[in-house]
Amino acid sequence: MLSFLPAINPHKSFISFSISAPSSAPAAPRPAVILPGLGNNTRDYEGLVTTLKERYDVPCVVAQVSRIDWLRNASGLIDPNYWKGTLQPSPVLDWYLKRVEKAICDAKLLCTEGEDKGISLIGHSAGGWLARVYMEKFGFSDISLLLTLGSPHLPPPKGVQGVIDQTRGLLDYVAMNCAPAVYTPELRYICIAGRYIQGARITGGASSPPNENTSGDTNSDGEKSLPNNGNSKYVPAGPSLRARFVGQGYKQVCGKADAWGDGVVPEMAAHLEGALNISLEGVYHSPVGSDNDTRPWYGSPSVVDKWVHHLLN
Repeated sequence: MLSFLPAINPHKSFISFSISAPSSAPAAPRPAVILPGLGNNTRDYEGLVTTLKERYDVPCVVAQVSRIDWLRNASGLIDPNYWKGTLQPSPVLDWYLKRVEKAICDAKLLCTEGEDKGISLIGHSAGGWLARVYMEKFGFSDISLLLTLGSPHLPPPKGVQGVIDQTRGLLDYVAMNCAPAVYTPELRYICIAGRYIQGARITGGASSPPNENTSGDTNSDGEKSLPNNGNSKYVPAGPSLRARFVGQGYKQVCGKADAWGDGVVPEMAAHLEGALNISLEGVYHSPVGSDNDTRPWYGSPSVVDKWVHHLLN
């Protein structure tokens, strides 16, 4: 089965927010189409749909995808381009693009009579760059906003030891063939990244020192610091096994293990040059394994409060 991993874009700026203070937004929103990420299914986004509809009156359609549907990607294994690392979206991903097309047609039926506002696309994880492939193939005259949540946008770096392009060239195709991001009144790209955990290298100590302004029990990695009865106040206990494991995933994406990210996608990989790039503190990657209190994901109510205004007029 193919796996889709994100890539690094070093040329970007971003806006950093905390998820603590909700923001208000006007009504009369465009219909939104939610595009599931790799391995996710339509039902994973029920909570997000409920939040958008009940709190903000945003009509939503989720592209119809089941977990078993992703096994269709295994067809790429018989394509010689897979083994060359030059795989293209068609035909291996045509099934997904057809689901997007159907969801957009359904969403257009939700528009109020006489409205011509366009559709908002919300792409989670791989759904973000798959939205760009859809727009390259089918056009974007019906789309006024692409908002991505923890999505990859560029291929992983070349020539970095231990880094393998697990998309087998798909993100190279996106970088070379899909339209660059824009932020205009007619079409806006908004790329949101989460800062949930900092990864760590397999070997070596903590990548950053403890915060001396706190009580000393944690450092900026979220790892424990041990008391030091000598000259300094605290010494780092070192990255956890989890941080090292997450770091290896980050490295495959952006070439760096000690990056910040949402637990799956590094922050630097979820931004795209030309878009409005936003970073949200404490946000986890997936609806699977998340909760709305201790591990909120991009679709948790407190996090939606920080980006929903982009969907509203």
